[in-house]
Amino acid sequence: MPLFEYACPSCGHIFEKLVLSGKQEPPECPKCGGMQVEQMFSAFATAASGARGSASGVCAPSGGG
Repeated sequence: MPLFEYACPSCGHIFEKLVLSGKQEPPECPKCGGMQVEQMFSAFATAASGARGSASGVCAPSGGG
């Protein structure tokens, strides 16, 4: 189940929501109740590649088994 980030253009609140399926309607803003929230692009998955050009700090399987 993916965790999505949303931004509310009405009040500027940014929040996360666990989405059960990709076809689910966008949630309402928990701060102002706005229904026109926008899904944001999350760079979390690409940040692990490192802005320095190395993969240091990235967890990897230790092998074995």
